[in-house]
Amino acid sequence: MTTIDLHNHVIPSTVLDAIRKNPQRFKTQVYEKEGKTYFDVHGKSAELKPEFFNVEAKLAWMDQVGLDIAGISVGPPIYFYNLSADAGLEAAQLANDGIAQMVASAPKRLRGLAHLPMQDPDAAIIELERVVKTHHFKGIEMGTSIEGVALADSRFRQVLKTAEQLGCFIFAHPYQCLAKGGMDDYYLSNFVGFPLDTTLMVTHLMFSGAMDECPNLKILLAHGGGFVPYQIGRFIHGHRVRHEPKVHQNSGPEQLLRRFYFDALTHDPQAARHLINRVGADRVVIGTDHPFDMGPDWPMAEIEKIPGLTGKERAQIGSLTARMLLGE
Repeated sequence: MTTIDLHNHVIPSTVLDAIRKNPQRFKTQVYEKEGKTYFDVHGKSAELKPEFFNVEAKLAWMDQVGLDIAGISVGPPIYFYNLSADAGLEAAQLANDGIAQMVASAPKRLRGLAHLPMQDPDAAIIELERVVKTHHFKGIEMGTSIEGVALADSRFRQVLKTAEQLGCFIFAHPYQCLAKGGMDDYYLSNFVGFPLDTTLMVTHLMFSGAMDECPNLKILLAHGGGFVPYQIGRFIHGHRVRHEPKVHQNSGPEQLLRRFYFDALTHDPQAARHLINRVGADRVVIGTDHPFDMGPDWPMAEIEKIPGLTGKERAQIGSLTARMLLGE
């Protein structure tokens, strides 16, 4: 059975070279220390492992853990939404051309997901059209919020509509959290903030009417969908008994839940089982978060731990859902 991972990160050499050349323009840096290379992650240091930029290292890891294909997308540290519009566009172009180069060196093993300068929606649309035409990307990675603004905000609506028109799915991955407070300690900004921002994005998209305006748009959610699959009943109940969530949209949360796709990266077999039961295996894919440390050491072994996993579910999660999203 072919196995496809749609949550796999890279930092292409094109971007690294640009940062080394002009760290001020990109507001980050890459540096050497004690024989290792590090990069700045919002003021904190992270090791720049070869798997981020070296295709052979990426493929070796995939072989080691039993993955045949990976959809690669930039890591959150280089979303660069905080840059000026022109620097953000340059960074996105460098990332997309770098990803395309990586894919071209291993076309049977890698698929590219585009990155867009969302701080400038007009530029984001132009770049999206370019990468679809030039690189034939079928997916777009996008932050769950953009510098404190919800993805459902009207300023981003045309970007979503363009993705829908071009037949691209969106892989929504958090990097900040709209909700602030209480997450500065213990790495809670990741443990709680990331899944919470995914949940906020989904509910904003549902209740704002954005999903009704983009009826064919497919959105893949990282990290098991945040808290969505486990609190959807509360959203359904609230939509039924309260007037506030019905102001801008017609479709209810129960109906809209099937518009979203989820990676199986829950770090808990029982939670993954609930996810499959709630949304269906045809809405679930493999996600590894490689090479960040919040990914599992042996992702396929984690899939096999899911209680009661059937052969049909295994095939769906392993490749069929991903192939559908990739248009293969």
